[in-house]
Amino acid sequence: MKIKAVRTHILQAELSQALACSRGWYSTRTAMLVEIETDRGIVGWGECYGPARITAAAVEYVAPWLIGENPTRSDYLWRMIYARMRDHGQKGVVIQALGGIDIALWDIKGKYFDAPVHQLLGGAQRTEITAYATGLYRRRAADPIHYLAEEALGYVAEGFRALKLRVGFGVEEDAAVTGAVREAIGPTVGLMVDANHAYDSIAAIRLGRMIEQHDISWFEEPVPPEDVAGYRAVKSALSIPIAGGECEFTRFGFRELFVAHALDIAQPDTCAAGGLSECKKIADMAEAFSIRYNPHVWGTGIAIAASLQLLAVLPPHTPLSLKPIAPILEFDRTEHPMRQAILVAPIEHVGGIVRVPDGPGLGIEIDRKALARFVAR
Repeated sequence: MKIKAVRTHILQAELSQALACSRGWYSTRTAMLVEIETDRGIVGWGECYGPARITAAAVEYVAPWLIGENPTRSDYLWRMIYARMRDHGQKGVVIQALGGIDIALWDIKGKYFDAPVHQLLGGAQRTEITAYATGLYRRRAADPIHYLAEEALGYVAEGFRALKLRVGFGVEEDAAVTGAVREAIGPTVGLMVDANHAYDSIAAIRLGRMIEQHDISWFEEPVPPEDVAGYRAVKSALSIPIAGGECEFTRFGFRELFVAHALDIAQPDTCAAGGLSECKKIADMAEAFSIRYNPHVWGTGIAIAASLQLLAVLPPHTPLSLKPIAPILEFDRTEHPMRQAILVAPIEHVGGIVRVPDGPGLGIEIDRKALARFVAR
């Protein structure tokens, strides 16, 4: 079997209302999908995290190197592309492009061997994943304390037992909003906060000390990703677990974070950090360092499916015990017109639980008519 064609699909959809994290306002959602076709008629799908037009250009640049290659040699192809781009792409867009390619190769491999990806990765430890709701962004409304508390209650009503709140809008406002959300959802629902690296270590520590009383499950990206010393300072100062890694890439980047003891919880994005091949390696390394691994997930149903395949095989955070703590799925609940529309059978939750697709490859089928509706012009 040989690779016959590599195609990119840039998608875009307008939102009904703008959303904001600490980095800015967003009025559209975009996606960049990778389609790899073989001479046997098997097609694999992947997704790249990051700026769609730039990741598309990176995939198209390396695509000729893949033509004629055996797609089941995913590890060889990963290393080949990485080595040829090493001088220019150890991190960032090149690795995001490589991640989308790698996911598509695993999808092909699963379809070729008539097995779900998780079986090829070593076998599932679990067939269902507990999900937490990602949402609670700022909107152009008068009082975030009111609308965020109301939104949080909606997620609890859907059955989610944990949710993640966006912070990074000023220490005092963040503390007030965190308190209001905790009061609304009660003491038994998990609550995480994500600053999207809005603060330096001084402000992050101040905020962390103000919200420690609210039983925060983790404080995500408190400082910029390159500030490893800042991560260590925040981690040392707070009792709240510190999470990060969605802006880090490959086992080589995570090695530095793990050796520095900068994180309690690693959050590589499967579509950004190098794909399924690389993220399984990062997960194995995290286990060796006794660091928890909960992947960042932000994209279409392809990204969700790939993350579920990985989550199925990850070991529990704790050693074997009567009550092991399993990794959890980030389940984006913000508006995303393309997310489920491009799948023939959407990936949904039931009471905050998501089943791992068990069909060949990623276990999903792409709706090409829906795909065509969202092609960016």
